[in-house]
Amino acid sequence: MVAIQRLATVDADFKAKMDALLAFEAAQDDEIERTVVGILADVKARGDAAVVDYSKRFDRLAVAGMAELELSTAELRQALDDLPGDQRQALEAAAQRVRAYHEKQRLEGWSYTEESDEMRGTMLGQMITPLDRVGLYVPGGKAAYPSSVLMNAIPAKVAGVKELIMVVPTPGGERNQLVLAAACLAGVDRVFTIGGAQAVGALAYGTQTVPQVDKIVGPGNAYVACAKRRVFGIVGIDMVAGPSEILVLADGSGNPDWVAMDLFSQAEHDELAQSILICTDAAFIDRVQASIAKLLPTMPRRAVIETSLSNRGALILVRDLEEACAIANRVAPEHLELALADPDPWVGRIHHAGAIFIGHYTSEALGDYCAGPNHVLPTSGSARFSSPLGVYDFQKRTSLIKVSRTGAQTLGRIASTLAQGEGLPAHAKSAEYRLDR
Repeated sequence: MVAIQRLATVDADFKAKMDALLAFEAAQDDEIERTVVGILADVKARGDAAVVDYSKRFDRLAVAGMAELELSTAELRQALDDLPGDQRQALEAAAQRVRAYHEKQRLEGWSYTEESDEMRGTMLGQMITPLDRVGLYVPGGKAAYPSSVLMNAIPAKVAGVKELIMVVPTPGGERNQLVLAAACLAGVDRVFTIGGAQAVGALAYGTQTVPQVDKIVGPGNAYVACAKRRVFGIVGIDMVAGPSEILVLADGSGNPDWVAMDLFSQAEHDELAQSILICTDAAFIDRVQASIAKLLPTMPRRAVIETSLSNRGALILVRDLEEACAIANRVAPEHLELALADPDPWVGRIHHAGAIFIGHYTSEALGDYCAGPNHVLPTSGSARFSSPLGVYDFQKRTSLIKVSRTGAQTLGRIASTLAQGEGLPAHAKSAEYRLDR
């Protein structure tokens, strides 16, 4: 049986154990930091030549120049056309649902003109513009994440991003056709078969061939995450994500096999992933634990799941659903399932979660692939202050201010008084020059 931790809120040491369960720091590996700093500096200095050298070294590619590392639109289209019928239908259905959802997120500009006597003719507003160019990092090789392509590229295109550049490593020349097909469906403009910190550097600084982008999005390994942190400020980034998380809030009305498999669905990501069940029914927790023991031997990624559940998983007994929601808000999980007989009244009690999956039939896996909302979600408690990736992450807001001569008389005096109070006389004079004498 998996040695998954069992806790109860009635225990005297519950708070201490809960604190230990949630404690996680993504320790910075000094060797990774040094390697990434060197690669970024080299790409910044040598551009294409550095990227080609690292592609030969890390991805074992026999290439002479960057031209061999860019895929044509025809190659992307061929990847889509060559997909088996069921895969193409699934990919197209997922893309359609993701696009339909994100089209509702598009922000629009607004303005208003003041009509009071002292401010007549003054206009204030907000202009919404898309980013010019975005870079999308996609893991490559044997890993296949077409869903990640859709979830990152489609919101960017809905936002109106003019050019979307995708980078995807192809170790040993291995190209994943599903990923390339997803890029075609999502409208990616250019694709380079490069990866690692060198790809992040190419996007951030620009090279002779790879254009500099305004923002970099998408998941990657420790080197990619470190590189994204390093280039933030030169370009924007989506987030530096931590391990995947799921919290299932249950009342004992569900199927224990379903709950066990939902816990597995995140635990199989990696050994640091976190899967937690919070339940009001001790007997149901017993049944879920029995399901875990029964189903785990059938899992291809059994070792990863077992390590994740043993090190960071928990089955928690609570007094009632009020207490369960309070704990859920403290955890602020990436994914929160409400596996309840009557879940709707409890949705409003959840203040902090990346995404809420409501009811027994709403498995988290549906959100990963095809429900429609974005699967790029805040982790490690950052749902307390952060939101899912969306169209708004690819749009900028610019303030609009047009002050009439009448309005300048009122605002000028206010600004002058405040500027003098801050000891900034040039600010004050700038406003005063517009006053009627």
